[in-house]
Amino acid sequence: MTVRVLIVDDDALVRASLVLMLGGQPDLEVVGEAADGAEAIARVESLRPDVVLMDIRMPRLNGLEATRALHSRPDPPAVIVLTTFDADDYVLGAVAAGADGFLLKDTPPPHIVSAVRRVADGEPMLSPSATRTLVERLRHDSTADRTAVAEERMAQLTLREQEVAVCIGRGLSNAEIAAELHLSVPTVKAHVSRLFDKLGSSNRVQVAMVVHDAGLV
Repeated sequence: MTVRVLIVDDDALVRASLVLMLGGQPDLEVVGEAADGAEAIARVESLRPDVVLMDIRMPRLNGLEATRALHSRPDPPAVIVLTTFDADDYVLGAVAAGADGFLLKDTPPPHIVSAVRRVADGEPMLSPSATRTLVERLRHDSTADRTAVAEERMAQLTLREQEVAVCIGRGLSNAEIAAELHLSVPTVKAHVSRLFDKLGSSNRVQVAMVVHDAGLV
């Protein structure tokens, strides 16, 4: 299956380099470009990409606002926030907005290509520094209230959904979850979709945060 990619950045040179990087891959197709968040939303509606590479700092509508708008709609594309800035607020803002990945623009090209493939397959992709930011935030913000809320949300799930959620919290891919729980990959994907609905999450990172808060990983 060919993964359809939309590139969103206000810098034409950055867009051109990403087009060259991704366009040479046999399983990836760059279907369009956008120079700001507002244009990105319009292009998503017309082009229906599988993955959006989204810059943060752009005119008119920034990448976080555009990501939030996309994830409020039915059947949104996966979004990888790709930015020059590794600020904590950007990492947390991207996850809260529903981004499926967070990478720095100086990430080696093979890693960016791999990230596109992974998020297209339903897996999150965070840079090591972004992962550290989330872990530190969870460590410092882990209160009794957060734990109680997370436990209540997990209690809404069936036993199988809880098992899938814990696997997500451990960072397993859909294929790894399928192998561990003796399920087919389509069945795992169906469980993940229901988890998003029941937990009010828009990506796997948010599911993992609930599992962590509940003390299950």
